[in-house]
Amino acid sequence: MTMVMPSFSVVRGRLPALALFSCSLIAGLSFVGHSMAGVLNLPQAYALALERDATLRAARAGATAANEQLPQAVGQWRPNVSLSASRFNNNLLREPTSTLTTPTPEQYASYNQTLSLRQPVLRKPLWDNLTQARFRVEDAQAGLDREVQNLSVRLVGAYLENLLSQDQLALVQVQHKLITSQLDAAQKSFAAGSGIRTDIDEAQARLDLNKAQTVEAKLQVEMTLRQLEAIINQPVERLAPLKASHLLGLKLEDRSLADWIALAEAQSPEIKSMQARLEVARLEIAKAQGAHLPTLDAIAQVMRSGSENVLALNSNYTNRLIGLQLNLPLYSGGLVDSSVRQAVASFEQAQEQLEATRRDLGVRVHREYRGIVEGPLRIKAQEQALVSADQWVISSQRSYQAGNRTVIDVLNAEQQRQVVLRDLMQARYLLFLSKVKLVSLAGLDVTPLLSDGSSPAE
Repeated sequence: MTMVMPSFSVVRGRLPALALFSCSLIAGLSFVGHSMAGVLNLPQAYALALERDATLRAARAGATAANEQLPQAVGQWRPNVSLSASRFNNNLLREPTSTLTTPTPEQYASYNQTLSLRQPVLRKPLWDNLTQARFRVEDAQAGLDREVQNLSVRLVGAYLENLLSQDQLALVQVQHKLITSQLDAAQKSFAAGSGIRTDIDEAQARLDLNKAQTVEAKLQVEMTLRQLEAIINQPVERLAPLKASHLLGLKLEDRSLADWIALAEAQSPEIKSMQARLEVARLEIAKAQGAHLPTLDAIAQVMRSGSENVLALNSNYTNRLIGLQLNLPLYSGGLVDSSVRQAVASFEQAQEQLEATRRDLGVRVHREYRGIVEGPLRIKAQEQALVSADQWVISSQRSYQAGNRTVIDVLNAEQQRQVVLRDLMQARYLLFLSKVKLVSLAGLDVTPLLSDGSSPAE
């Protein structure tokens, strides 16, 4: 998830106490639980995404298509029944060998009707193909499960990006009020003869910069909202804020890093998909080798014909046969040997891809696990930093009133406080996202994480 980090500027002049109090509440704006009309909460967004996300719908269709490979493979073992019929009008010209006899034209009709049944009895490649179909179905199902898990991560990431952009916009708007107040104070001081023109110019410059930052922040809110709308395929006015109790209080089952990695390797859809592909590649070797083996089919046939040739004019025949047909490949120009070598190389490729996926999965699980373990510590440190920043602002204001600090000192303290607020919000969001990612990587159900993650929406 990309976190946009805006630069917060400072202002000159006295900071009103009410503005300071309002700014101190910004850190909790995203965590207040209340009802808002026209607001979409996280569980509702997830339910809509499961139904409407185009990527997931494509994965479902792909899994449905892949499932048809199994009945197709089974169908190759079932009897093959065919019916063929033909009828021709023949125009025959008999040319005698003697020059004393003239050619005799003759016209007659001929026909042929054949009903045949072929039942495979011994075909090893067909058996391998049937087993392959089962693994391809497993691969498709694992791919669908992987897309469901990816959807939860994509949705939560987009949801949190929008909330963070809203928080950043709120901070910029609060800063606008502070700068405006500072500019007004500087103008009044200058008019009274106690201020300097530099204070006014600096405050005006910071106000102009703040306007540009406000435009950028509003654009970020709109773009992150459009990103979420693309997932759920529905217009959204506003997202419900997440509850702090849910973000910080939700505990995962106590497992060590090794346990999480073992769980991920056992249940991850990515691993299951690669394992199924490995089995398909292994069976492809057996299929290629089976091209050397004989095949045996049972055949039953009924054929009716009439006037099939000039020697049997006006004759009707009915021929019934039943028996076995054996086919023994002898030589195919090296095609079979080449196919075996190709299948062996593909199998080795699948093995290495499985190993690469397993290693990469372990790295990702490790990263998210560390994020969950260190997240609360980071949040606690940020909360303590916020307390210190609040005290710094208060002390700077009192020192400014006593003449020991300048306006710049006060504004620098406020800027540092706003940076801490931003970092605190981001730390809370990233902790929640790490939980969703870890559960997803382990192949577990993410629904409990999302069920109560937001304030109720009317």
